Amino acid sequence: MPPKVKITKESIIQTALELIRQNGIQAVNARAIAEILHCSTQPIFSNFETMEDLEKATVAAAHDIYLHALQSEAESGKYPPYKAFGMAYIRFAKEEKELFKLLFMCDRTEKDLTPTNDFTASIEMIMKANALSREKAERFHLECWACVHGIATMLATCFLSFDWEMISDMVTDVYQGIRARHVGEETQ
Repeated sequence: MPPKVKITKESIIQTALELIRQNGIQAVNARAIAEILHCSTQPIFSNFETMEDLEKATVAAAHDIYLHALQSEAESGKYPPYKAFGMAYIRFAKEEKELFKLLFMCDRTEKDLTPTNDFTASIEMIMKANALSREKAERFHLECWACVHGIATMLATCFLSFDWEMISDMVTDVYQGIRARHVGEETQ
């Protein structure tokens, strides 16, 4: 008798991620995953009590992919550290459109809004580089991030397309403008 093929939690999550990449979050359901894995839905519900549990695990895996992209961009040395975070966010939106939508273009009303490590690191970079208070650095970051998110959203939705040089210039211009205002206020 041949051994039973074990469908792992990881293979289910990876399949869910691929479904999202191809067709968005609405494509993820137990039957679609089972069809791709050539199994019944039983292994899915043996590994996850509910589809909500699978969705949470899939979102966490997508977030890990995003954090890896963030780290890779920062380690490339192509941009200063804070700018690298913004450029990584934009690149992730362009290259992983559906994962970006899953993570950053969703209703967060019922979600945990505790600051993430990348948010905290961004605040600390701004504080250090510009000698700003935490409160000012948080405002500075939110203003920069609103612009970066706008660019990323345009790319993720194919609303507009910009080349990387233009994106880099836009991010720098916004940063410098916001910096001039906040640093000027801090020294007055």
